[in-house]
Amino acid sequence: MEDFPEKLLADLHRYLVGRGEVDERLPECPDVEGKWPAIAEAYLPDGIREFADYPVASLGWMMFIGMAIARFWDNDWQHYDAVDDLYAMLRDKRGYDHLDEYILDEVLDLHGDDADARQTLVGDCAERAKRALFALDIEPGTVEAFKGYVACLQCLYQMGMAVQLKAMGYHMTKM
Repeated sequence: MEDFPEKLLADLHRYLVGRGEVDERLPECPDVEGKWPAIAEAYLPDGIREFADYPVASLGWMMFIGMAIARFWDNDWQHYDAVDDLYAMLRDKRGYDHLDEYILDEVLDLHGDDADARQTLVGDCAERAKRALFALDIEPGTVEAFKGYVACLQCLYQMGMAVQLKAMGYHMTKM
């Protein structure tokens, strides 16, 4: 379990590089990365509640959130950095069940085939994370299960950020 986060991140990264969605070098964006603890804390009650019946959505929503925060960083970080609870702000626009649609439509401004492709990409990544988590064969409801779930969320948040930064034209190259 101790190397699970690194292995999952590497798997998701390889997958996304293969699809041309991220660069070989993952981006560093301390502003967006710094929002992770507060977003995770705010998201966990909703995410955990939904995980039993909708694990792919529970995981995938965090990738969408990573994309949204990266977009906010690019658009008007001074404004969004001051928002107390970015997760609640996103969720409360259309509710938890429609968080993906809100982010695609209103935050990322993706529609039609572009929105469908992004939805599929997030679903594929969330499914990979779910399979990796389940492969650990951890007893549900344990501290280890919680840690595994949070590790999945953090990896998906990071990958969401990376996908969105590349989509906006930021490329990570070795200097």
